[in-house]
Amino acid sequence: MRFTLLLCLLFFALSTLAQQQAKVGCIGFYNLENLFDTEDDPLINDSEYTPTGSKLWTEELYQKKLTHMSTIISQIGKEVTPDGLAILGVAEIENKRVLEDLVKQPEIAKQNYNIIHYDSPDLRGIDVGLLYQPKYFTVTNSRALPVLIYNEDGSRIYTRDVLLVSGIFDGDTLHVLVNHWPSRRGGEAASRSLRETAAGVVKSAVDSLMNQNINAKIIIMGDLNDDPISSSIKKVLKSKRDIAKIKEGDLYNPMEDFYKKGIGTLAYQDAWNLFDQLIISSGLVQPNGGYQFYKAQIFNQPYMVQKEGQFKGYPLRTHAGDTYLDGYSDHFPVYLFLVKRL
Repeated sequence: MRFTLLLCLLFFALSTLAQQQAKVGCIGFYNLENLFDTEDDPLINDSEYTPTGSKLWTEELYQKKLTHMSTIISQIGKEVTPDGLAILGVAEIENKRVLEDLVKQPEIAKQNYNIIHYDSPDLRGIDVGLLYQPKYFTVTNSRALPVLIYNEDGSRIYTRDVLLVSGIFDGDTLHVLVNHWPSRRGGEAASRSLRETAAGVVKSAVDSLMNQNINAKIIIMGDLNDDPISSSIKKVLKSKRDIAKIKEGDLYNPMEDFYKKGIGTLAYQDAWNLFDQLIISSGLVQPNGGYQFYKAQIFNQPYMVQKEGQFKGYPLRTHAGDTYLDGYSDHFPVYLFLVKRL
């Protein structure tokens, strides 16, 4: 009820802006929870997602997964803009092929999403990627930024690269960094330095962009495997919660307010975490012309929630262990609106 009321108020506010001759753009992120095809790739550890693997991952289940993901994607942002998501960062996808299959789904085919994808060195083969509508966004440059972390013996810990995509968003130069930072396997404290290293890669990229233009418009998005108050975000990225105090060169994290209210994007051991985040540069906050930040949201419709059992109230996911649940993802997507007055 509360979420519906908030959406109604947001729709009214943005409808008013539209009447005042403004453009609205919607940008989001979604962890697709193991979007794997059914083929066994000998170069990665994907055997569980095959017809004979532990998940008994058949072509029928793969097609169901594509339908579920595209259904969610098709609805995000539609309460305000008929085109929905102009840009969507994604995580936990096996390869470019699954994204090609995804964007062909009837629910989102008319959006004509283009794809940016690079293979990451993650041992399971899961990558990040970017979908975008070319009518809104023209890509001028993209590259994968490696996250180099090592064990005590000097061997490398392979994780997802950071994807940096730059382009023109309806006249504005926009930079998007898509992330899926190292997990908390082994415990939050023991693995903290891994995510701090990933955050350092992002911070270096942001600093470089801001050295070229202090008012650069940057969106950091992804499954950070950390909450908005974690050291990787507060100490390394130096993000701030209070939008009124954002100064030139700062980073603003609109997701911190959700976290402080106990609202999350995934649940673990009966507690909510907010790992899926959107962090923006001061260039999207301060009035410098062009598109400016308006509002961030978590897309958590009732049908996306487990209704019974041990995980009642959690996001309704595709699998619990090897048990198929016919759900969507163990993460809720997040999105924001940018507004440009004409």
